[in-house]
Amino acid sequence: MNNLLAPLQSLTKGNWFKLICGASFQHLPTVRSLTIAYTLAGADCIDVSADPAVIAAVQEALQVAKSLTSDAQERGFNYKGNLPFLMVSLNDGEDPHFRKAEFDQTQCPQTCPRPCEKICPAQAIIFNRTKDNFSGVESQKCYGCGRCLPICPYDIIYTKSYISTPTAIAPLVISTGVDALEIHTKVGRLAEFQQLWQVISPWAAQLKLLAISCPDGEGLIEYLQSIYNLISPQSQQIIWQTDGRPMSGDIGDGTTLATVKLGQKVLAANLPGYVQLAGGTNRYTVAKLKAMGLLNSADQAGTNRHYIAGVAYGSYARVLISPIIEQLETKEVNPNNLKANIHLEEEPELLWQAVELAHSLVSQIKSQQER
Repeated sequence: MNNLLAPLQSLTKGNWFKLICGASFQHLPTVRSLTIAYTLAGADCIDVSADPAVIAAVQEALQVAKSLTSDAQERGFNYKGNLPFLMVSLNDGEDPHFRKAEFDQTQCPQTCPRPCEKICPAQAIIFNRTKDNFSGVESQKCYGCGRCLPICPYDIIYTKSYISTPTAIAPLVISTGVDALEIHTKVGRLAEFQQLWQVISPWAAQLKLLAISCPDGEGLIEYLQSIYNLISPQSQQIIWQTDGRPMSGDIGDGTTLATVKLGQKVLAANLPGYVQLAGGTNRYTVAKLKAMGLLNSADQAGTNRHYIAGVAYGSYARVLISPIIEQLETKEVNPNNLKANIHLEEEPELLWQAVELAHSLVSQIKSQQER
C-alpha cells in the first residue's frame, strides 16, 4: 500500500485513529513525544495547533518515528513506516479548544489550597517553580479545558479566547506540507464559516482531508448539510467530527456516551463523508461502539459506509502517556545533565514504554481489521 494512502485506507476500513495534541497546546517537547509514540503505535492522523513551531516539531518527530520502523517491528509492533496525516485546526468563532486560562498569582492568597493546580490535567498551573520562581499558568501547556475555572475558591481564573487567522495559515499549508485541515464551528455560524471558507478555499484543494468539528445543537444536521453544500466542490475526503463532550475523556468512562450518541445522530443523516468521534473519548469508546454495532466488522470492510469510521482521542491519549513524559522531564532537570531537553528516542526504555501505552489505545480500534 502507498504510505500516503494508508490513513485514507483506515477511514474506508473503519479503523481510523487520530491523536489530538490540542488546537491550543503548544508545549513542543510533549507534542514531539506524543507524536513519536502514537505514530509508532499506528496512528493515522496527528492533529495539532496551527503554530509554525508546533508543525515543525511534529514533522521532525514523524521522521524520527519513521527511522525507528525496524526497531518497532522487532519489538512486535505492527508499524510499517506509514506516516500519519498532519492536521492543523482553525476556528470560525469562539471555541473552548482555542483559549487559554490565566490568573494573576499576586491575587492568590498564600492560604489557598490551590485546587486548580491539582485538577489541571496538563500540569499547566504552577506555583513557585524552583528554577525561575514562576507562579501562574504555563501558557504553552494549557489547552483550554476550563476545569480550573469553577474550582477556584476566589474566582480569579479567567480565559482568553482567540480566533485563528486563515490568511496566516495558508502559507503554512502551502509551504510545510500539512495534509489535512480541521475547522471548528457551531450551529448558527454559517456566515462566519463562509467567511473563513472564502479565505481557505483557494488552497484547500491540495489537502488530502478536510474535517468539520461541531458539537450538538438544534438544527445540527441542517447546519452540516449547509456546510457540505458550501464545500462540496472540493475533491478531498470529508470527516464529520462529532464533538460530544470536549476535552473530557480523562474524567471518566461515562463521558464517551455523549459522543457516541451524537455520532449515531450524524451517521443516520447519511451525509457524504465519514463520521468520526471526539470529545469524551477514552478506553470505553471502542467497546461501546462494538456493543452497539457501530463499527465496521472485518468481514465487511469497505462494503458499506453506515458505520463510525474512526475515533479521535485528545485528553485521554495525552494523560495516558503523561507518566513517561514526566519521567523524561525529571531527567532533564538532573543537575548533572547539561542538555536542556532530552528527546524521547534518546531514552529507549521510556520510548518503548510510551509506545506500548499508546498501542494499548490505538489497537482497540485497529484490532477490528487486524484480528
